[in-house]
Amino acid sequence: MSAPETLGQGLVVAVCTSPGKGERKQDVGQGELVAGFGLAGDGHGGDWHRQVSLLALESIAKMQAAGLDVGPGDFAENLTTQGLDLCHLPIGSRLRVGKSALLEITQIGKICHERCAIFYQAGDCVMPKEGIFAVVIHGGPVASGDPIEVVAVPA
Repeated sequence: MSAPETLGQGLVVAVCTSPGKGERKQDVGQGELVAGFGLAGDGHGGDWHRQVSLLALESIAKMQAAGLDVGPGDFAENLTTQGLDLCHLPIGSRLRVGKSALLEITQIGKICHERCAIFYQAGDCVMPKEGIFAVVIHGGPVASGDPIEVVAVPA
């Protein structure tokens, strides 16, 4: 693996949780990423390949431009980022979040088996195309304002 020069780094702008899956999440400002689980207290956590979901603020801005009143957490993402081209990172890329947490991307986008409220309001949703999913390799604290950077991509 090598570190890319153009995909670089960004910021965590929101840390969001919800008790269940498929729900809008609330920005809680900070949390703990737990190795092999996900974000502590979140309904998506567990021993599977989609422990943590990430969506760029730039993707949310597309839905806002379509007239929706949406923001961080409304697409059920755990981490909302800014300044990092998430959806173009290859599977297997590794992201350092804050000082110590390490995520590995396992999936880009997802199939929505049921249309969410966002889709019915806008006729489209960015999460299936631009959201990414990861597992937590090394845990650590995460908070709004923390750096998030690409530290490795598959060769």
